[in-house]
Amino acid sequence: MTETEKTKGQILSESLLSKKENVFEKNAEKLDVMMAYAEDYKRFLDGAKTEREAVTELIRMAKANGFSAWQLGDPVKAGGAYYFNNRGKNLFLLRIGANDIAKDGVRIMAAHIDSPRLDLKQNPVYEDSGMCFFKTHYYGGIKKYQWTAIPLSLHGVVILENGEEVTIKVGEDERDPVFYINDLLPHLAQEQSAKPLGSAIPGEKLNILVGGVPFADENVSEKIKLNVLSILNEKYGIREDDFISAEISAVPAFKARDVGFDRAVIGAYGHDDRVCAYPIATAIFGTDDRDHTTLVILADKEETGSDGNTGMNSIVLRDVLDSISASLKADPILVRANSMCLSADVTAAYDPNFADVYESKNSSMISCGTAMCKYTGARGKSSTNDASAEFVGTVRRIFAENGVSFQTSELGKVDVGGGGTVAKFISQINIDTVDIGVPVISMHAPYEVISKADLYSTYEAFCAFCKACRRN
Repeated sequence: MTETEKTKGQILSESLLSKKENVFEKNAEKLDVMMAYAEDYKRFLDGAKTEREAVTELIRMAKANGFSAWQLGDPVKAGGAYYFNNRGKNLFLLRIGANDIAKDGVRIMAAHIDSPRLDLKQNPVYEDSGMCFFKTHYYGGIKKYQWTAIPLSLHGVVILENGEEVTIKVGEDERDPVFYINDLLPHLAQEQSAKPLGSAIPGEKLNILVGGVPFADENVSEKIKLNVLSILNEKYGIREDDFISAEISAVPAFKARDVGFDRAVIGAYGHDDRVCAYPIATAIFGTDDRDHTTLVILADKEETGSDGNTGMNSIVLRDVLDSISASLKADPILVRANSMCLSADVTAAYDPNFADVYESKNSSMISCGTAMCKYTGARGKSSTNDASAEFVGTVRRIFAENGVSFQTSELGKVDVGGGGTVAKFISQINIDTVDIGVPVISMHAPYEVISKADLYSTYEAFCAFCKACRRN
């Protein structure tokens, strides 16, 4: 049908009504590029299952793209590309542009690189009934029952009494053993099955099975525990007391895999929020803009409230901006006031299997592009950033001018949903901020699902933000 054959109502409908479009269909010519980008992302996910591993891998990528190490107080100069490693769990990537940052501000993109998991307690090892276990304390918001009866791997570091740092990574190589949390067989689970999902598996029962062979000595007790500790001591030099100064996490041993006959989506552990961390990192690595100063923040501790000195609620962001400003002889107050930020965090994709908790008109749909979430928080918008209409308008225009496929999103029905991001911690230092990220199915599960179309649209959104930021 030509334009002249369309009715007035059809023409008005096309120009006035909002609708979501499937990105695979809308941008079919980019299908091969989307698929190739997703392959690189899957490799990143498999090698970065904790925030420490993510920092290590991203520093490797930064060095390969010409970034050099930087510390607070070091000078910076126009054209420079730097990375700041904050305690191995929080990373800043920085490109210094030619523009005056007091007038132009800094283009900030922020994501978190921690994910829900199980952390070992400080005294984790015990033996009971022919088995040896590690006790855990869950990290972040999880459904505890999802973590039983799946293969787990152990990742982390141990600081020995002499100060030596030992890296642990067991369960990812196919030749490695995996670890496991026991569940109750259905034949004996009548009482358990009658409980609400949230209480059927108490946190204190999330104990990881790690051994079952007794140490060959009749003169000692707790032989299975001793045998496990003997193996750890032989391989890593660890004694039981060394767990006091350890950070070891249990994460799913699954690999990132394509899901479905058409390979449209990716199943993996840790999409939240490495599915946003990877696009913002690759955007700053690949940008050819040398006018604007661009900063990527990859933060820790978001899943537990963003506290601590590696979380976004730390003053370290302000320290970084102050240090850059001092080196460039700019007023840090003006730098912050004129800066803008995309808070890169995932949102909940509408799931028709659980439609009763979503408000479909304001939910993000899978494969319809990156999702803009003007406000997060919980009932009554509590604990939210709530971006201004003016800043949302600026971001809208940038996306439109650069052909970025995006949609708006809200996290569930008003009286049902709720969740937070790092946006409020950035906006509280007088920086315009809005959430942009990938819609996720089964968020916080041991195996989450995202669309390759949404992943690539999010990458395009951050590329556009890097090069095209200016105010209305």
